[in-house]
Amino acid sequence: MKRNYLIVLLVLVTFFVISFITNLLAPIFPALIQSYNIGLTLAGFFPFAFFIAYGVMSIPAGLLVQSLGEKKVMLIAFSLALFGSVLFVSLPIFAVAMSALFLIGTAMALLQVAINPLLRASGGSKHFAVFSVAAQLMFGGAATLSPLVYSALVKADSQAQSQNWLLQLVPADMTWLSMYLLFALLCTVMLVVISVLPIKHNTQAENPQQGSIKQSLQLFKDPTVIKFFFAIVAYVALEQGVANSISVFLQTYHQLDPNTGGAQIVSQFWLSLTLGCLLGIVLLKLFDAKHVLLTFSVGAAVSLFTALFAHTELALWAFPAVGFFLSIMWSVIFSLALNSVAKGHGTVSGILCTGIVGGAFASPIIGAVSELTGSLQISLLLLLMPLGYIFSVGIWANPLVANHTLKSNPQTAKLAESN
Repeated sequence: MKRNYLIVLLVLVTFFVISFITNLLAPIFPALIQSYNIGLTLAGFFPFAFFIAYGVMSIPAGLLVQSLGEKKVMLIAFSLALFGSVLFVSLPIFAVAMSALFLIGTAMALLQVAINPLLRASGGSKHFAVFSVAAQLMFGGAATLSPLVYSALVKADSQAQSQNWLLQLVPADMTWLSMYLLFALLCTVMLVVISVLPIKHNTQAENPQQGSIKQSLQLFKDPTVIKFFFAIVAYVALEQGVANSISVFLQTYHQLDPNTGGAQIVSQFWLSLTLGCLLGIVLLKLFDAKHVLLTFSVGAAVSLFTALFAHTELALWAFPAVGFFLSIMWSVIFSLALNSVAKGHGTVSGILCTGIVGGAFASPIIGAVSELTGSLQISLLLLLMPLGYIFSVGIWANPLVANHTLKSNPQTAKLAESN
């Protein structure tokens, strides 16, 4: 496929839409608890229903892309997301909400698998790293914007709310559902755009991301792949565990309004994570990726501990600081994993993406421990466990090719570029 910047733009916008809905659960978490009159444990099943879809669908999604092509899979994905959003708004009872979030999560898994190889083919393999960074920035930008849009909707005065047609279509005590109506509109627009754009189906040679189930099962027996799979599980559990707890924690311990002040700190968390990616690009050009991972892991631990036990003003700074130190972890873990195996990189990528299922387990576990101990602070200390595992990656990882830094010798640089 020749370089096609229009398709590149489509992929970047798709990353934005994925992030906008994926990271919506964090700011509305307290509202979910209030609307359904449930505890933290049951509330944790909202992100569980969403992220478990990644564990179920990531590998089958790869086979579906290989069979039908990226365009058809993207159309299927946005149709599922549209149906799930409308279902959620139409019947916002707990059981239906679980099904709707699973459908939306399935759609996001399909999109993640389809658009990464499409980005590489449309932008050119030589420019893939640059476009991947751009995609991460779009992802972070949407995660930053989503809580702010929600906050603006719910904190408007009564007159403004009465004139907002989105709020008129949802129950008065469930204003957060308006965000899913907004997402349904975004899905509709994306369906129209994708339908009219000419997106060619990549051949297997151009699309090395996809493998067979047999190949995936074989690689699951590789100890190195297994360890990195759990590293991705740990990262997503850590990221979502922190993000989904911020508003509830600040409301419980610092009496901050979750719909305004809490949502703003969640937005700052994602903004810090996005800005950290930019610094990470520079640091990874100067230092070994393992050393950067070790340093940022320590910074994340200190920031998390500070956020949980410091006074209000410091806590409001510490939670975004956690996001800053999480910023490079996904990219570093992913690159170390791929650079630690000699072949089957596409299939390994699919297995690593399956590790996004880690986001399904953090919130229910945190909620259950919080209700057992009566302390959200104590339960959030559990996040030091996945953080500790991520720290260990910087010790035991033994990549076949180290990241190229300015200090690398020419021979190492040539080897890195060839891989």
